[in-house]
Amino acid sequence: MKLATIRLDGRTAAVRLEGDALVDLGFPDVGAVLASPGGLAAAKTADGPSHSAADAEFAPLVPRPGKVVCVGLNYVQHIKEMGRDLPEHPTLFSKFADTLIGAHDPIRRPAETGQFDWEAELAVVIGRQVRRAGDAEAAAAIAGFTVLNDITCRDWQFRTREWLQGKNWDSTTPVGPYLVTSDETGPRPALGIRCEVNGQVMQQDNTGDLLFDPVDLVRYVSTMIRLNPGDIIATGTPGGVGHARKPQVFLQEGDTVVTEIEGLGRLENRVVAEGER
Repeated sequence: MKLATIRLDGRTAAVRLEGDALVDLGFPDVGAVLASPGGLAAAKTADGPSHSAADAEFAPLVPRPGKVVCVGLNYVQHIKEMGRDLPEHPTLFSKFADTLIGAHDPIRRPAETGQFDWEAELAVVIGRQVRRAGDAEAAAAIAGFTVLNDITCRDWQFRTREWLQGKNWDSTTPVGPYLVTSDETGPRPALGIRCEVNGQVMQQDNTGDLLFDPVDLVRYVSTMIRLNPGDIIATGTPGGVGHARKPQVFLQEGDTVVTEIEGLGRLENRVVAEGER
């Protein structure tokens, strides 16, 4: 099953993909679906007005998640290109909801950065409340997966040893377009992931190469803090980021970033100046 959040006449609506149509589920967004008593089971049978998928304007999949937990250094190739040793534990940081944008929304490049970089990522969406999960409980808590690009201001990221300031810029992080439920992918999906900038492939890998897979991450994060329906875990990016290239390459206004994961969907976003419409 594929779910999305779309914009409709000044509001948002959670929808289910049925062929070429999007069926309105009667909820304002996918996060509200997951938090409802019926959860995903209710989404399978809900039957409301239908909208054209081809004409849809996608909002962030979960517009206001309670938390977005991000993982750094989680593909072996990327860890090596950054000149680091393989970590014993996941490297975690947080992202705020105000960073999130829809699958085709413009990425707003801040004037304060000269090193605006791409990071294609598989994102886990939590479907049920979980704390201190074992493997089975962690797998069951995963509603499904989506596509995310953790666009990063590298010059701000590396100002200190903490990464949060490089990762939390307003309206920079596309996520969506669909939540693909884990019954279609399994809890540890091995899917092709790629990122293109202006038609040039910059990143290409497989999510099966994650050092800490989605189940590992739900288990680890839930040890610290309760995970709730609609929370997101961004699982990290493969090699090929602009910061690690020689010479380095960074995003400029007018660039187009395409982020795609096999079977999950595609983000296509244009980089614009922060104040540009």
